Amino acid sequence: MVEFAAIKGFVFDLDGVITDTSVFHSQAWHQIADKVGVSWDDQLADALKGISRMDSLNLILARGHRENDFTPDQKAALAAEKNTNYLALVNQMTPANILPGITDFLAELQAHGYAMSLASASKNAPLVLSKLGLGHYFTKAVDPATLTHGKPDPEIFRRGAEILNLSPAECIGVEDAAAGVQSINGAGETSIGIGDPTVLAAADINFTDTTQLTLANIQSQLVTA
Repeated sequence: MVEFAAIKGFVFDLDGVITDTSVFHSQAWHQIADKVGVSWDDQLADALKGISRMDSLNLILARGHRENDFTPDQKAALAAEKNTNYLALVNQMTPANILPGITDFLAELQAHGYAMSLASASKNAPLVLSKLGLGHYFTKAVDPATLTHGKPDPEIFRRGAEILNLSPAECIGVEDAAAGVQSINGAGETSIGIGDPTVLAAADINFTDTTQLTLANIQSQLVTA
């Protein structure tokens, strides 16, 4: 594992790390699943975390054995409808929706001169950051429309380091999903997993929640690892 002193930047996922819009995503996807006649459960909801919109739709359709029942245009319309449902919920967000400890951690990183970028599969990330009042921390963000592969492929986190003009070895990636941790590790960055350590066992560092995100805690984990 890399030494703490070598770290110069942090690459963040959005959902489940900076804010929790997963409930909004779930509500919006649940509506689409109902529309196409696919049963919804917690297992399906969890499977959709951290992956792109079209990959999520394809998972839902596959669950109902309906992956071949829709044309590309029909799939695009369903994905757009989900996004409309989701945006109606996102537009109600405020800084109160920032996860505990995140504002302090971002301020700490900025004060200590660390570079920061966003590596979210969500095309709505700029809107979410604006609603949260955190856009000034993330002047560098990966545009998911430019990506060839979704998580768990390492492309998005590799790009997150590139836009900071840093090597992956100089970056820490922060994620709450197993697919995201796999993406960070594949990119060659140090991974922090936020959540259940049994689910995120592949992460280099595990924190159960965002309140534990401090430079001191990260440094102590890298020293003892």
